[in-house]
Amino acid sequence: MWIYEKKLQYPVRVSKCDPRMAKLLMEQYGGADGELAAALRYMNQRYSIPPKIVGLLTDISTEEFAHLEMIATMIFKLTKDASFEQIKAAGMDDHYVSHDRALFYQNASGVPWTAAYIQAKGDPIADLYEDIAAEEKARATYQWLIDMTDDTDLQDGLKFLREREVVHSQRFREAVEILKTDREAQKVF
Repeated sequence: MWIYEKKLQYPVRVSKCDPRMAKLLMEQYGGADGELAAALRYMNQRYSIPPKIVGLLTDISTEEFAHLEMIATMIFKLTKDASFEQIKAAGMDDHYVSHDRALFYQNASGVPWTAAYIQAKGDPIADLYEDIAAEEKARATYQWLIDMTDDTDLQDGLKFLREREVVHSQRFREAVEILKTDREAQKVF
């Protein structure tokens, strides 16, 4: 179904070790509005959506997995050279005790990812509006992450991700209009 290119969707660079920023990025790794939740939400919703929209959900879901990979790479690069003192100062000592430097699906506050984050109503328009909201929340979070760092290399990757959220929101809005038009056309008959 997919072909995996062994490269990131967009280059990830960081200019310094920054465990504090890595902790904040965990929000987009395992948070309610993060990349894992989005990828799984869209992959799941495609089974109850009209056929003409299935491809859109598949495409965006797949791209969200690519974004998850980028976030994981950012977190890894921000922590790989961190001393235990830096990890502790960043408030990541509880994560370290449970997982060492391994990534774990949790948000910035350390709350583990849960399937309760995934919304699926079964009504295509309701689900697409949920998807628009999810993309807009992710866009806002990326902006706040950009604001939290002075690392211009990291900001570059975060800006790329923020802009992709905008594109996804636009695509979902277009899908809503397609479905609304289809519903109106059906009322004529």
